[in-house]
Amino acid sequence: MGMLAKLTSGGQVTLPKEIRVKTNMKPGDFVEVDLDRRGHIVLRPKKLVDANQAYFWTEEWQKGEHKADEDIKAGRGKRFKSASAAVKYLRVKA
Repeated sequence: MGMLAKLTSGGQVTLPKEIRVKTNMKPGDFVEVDLDRRGHIVLRPKKLVDANQAYFWTEEWQKGEHKADEDIKAGRGKRFKSASAAVKYLRVKA
C-alpha cells in the first residue's frame, strides 16, 4: 500500500522514513526521477561512483561478475591459502 507525501510550494517531497530505511537512502543522496508510460512518477535511488571505479559498473564488467558468481555457486572455483599459491597455480595452468 502506498504512503502519502505532501508536495511543498518549492516542489519538494519528503520521502517517508520507512522508504528511506528500506532503500538505504541518506541526506544528500541522489534520486533519478522519471515518468512511466502511464504517467506515474518513478523515483530510483542513485549512488555516485568515483571515475576510477566506473569500469566496474560497465555492462561488460558486470557480465563477468555475474558469470563469476555462477561459477562460484556451481563449485567451479578454487581457494588458495596465499596469493603466491594462486600465482603458482596460474603459472602451471598457463
